[in-house]
Amino acid sequence: MKNLKNKVAAITGAASGIGRALALNLTDEGCHVAISDINEAGLQETAEMVRARNKYVGISTHKVNTADRNQVKQYADDVVKAHGAVHIIINNAGVVLVETLEDSSYEDFEWLMGINLWGVVYGSKEFLPYLKKQDAAHIVNISSVNGIFTNPNNGPYCTAKFAVRGFTETLAQELAGTHVKVSCVHPGGIKTSIAANARFYKASDTSIKKEDAAALFTLAIAGTTADKAAKIIIAGIKKDKLRILVGPDAHVMDWMKRLFPVGFQKIAGRKTAPKWLKKRAGLKS
Repeated sequence: MKNLKNKVAAITGAASGIGRALALNLTDEGCHVAISDINEAGLQETAEMVRARNKYVGISTHKVNTADRNQVKQYADDVVKAHGAVHIIINNAGVVLVETLEDSSYEDFEWLMGINLWGVVYGSKEFLPYLKKQDAAHIVNISSVNGIFTNPNNGPYCTAKFAVRGFTETLAQELAGTHVKVSCVHPGGIKTSIAANARFYKASDTSIKKEDAAALFTLAIAGTTADKAAKIIIAGIKKDKLRILVGPDAHVMDWMKRLFPVGFQKIAGRKTAPKWLKKRAGLKS
């Protein structure tokens, strides 16, 4: 889909972070946007930013819990009613749970899977009938570098992101030869509020508390802005790329996992954060 002008893109999780940046950057392409989130205040802020950015594009806002299949189905119907069509669905909404798999409650695990996995499944399936009516359409599902390798105390998130990868790559195989293209996105560390908003119980390095973990992520790990991430994703959509790696760290870690599948997994599984990383984030060793 080389030309996004006058196309309609639906974006979940658009109240902040990558979702908001996608809405703004798609607006620059002349793309109409139908943004959704459960955070209505943040959603309205995004809408105001979009209108200020390009007054000629259409925008609609939708309060949607992506873990609720009926709400996602209604979202797809409402987008088409509001805009007349939909060409792109970007299943971006995501949350984080920091806890061991052993100690994660079923309720917390189900909460994360409902948004991070089922939200992607619902979004893909409910929008697909509308997408198939278009001459060109695209499904974009946000996985993670944690859909390539795992970290301790990040098991529910890794489980969901590996599943998103499997779902998306299979969907791409099944839709090969149709007008609907599919992309699986693997962001590395992106400067968003996802870490600060995590359900945090205990990190693998038990000396790190929630506020320390958020600082560590923001100052030492997240090296790519949400705006840059959005630009990379949109470039991937234009090139019909199946796999979109976001950020230099994503490329490095992808190759490390390919070259040293066992060794890199052991390194990623360290339960103590390196002293240099803590220092970079301004934390005590």
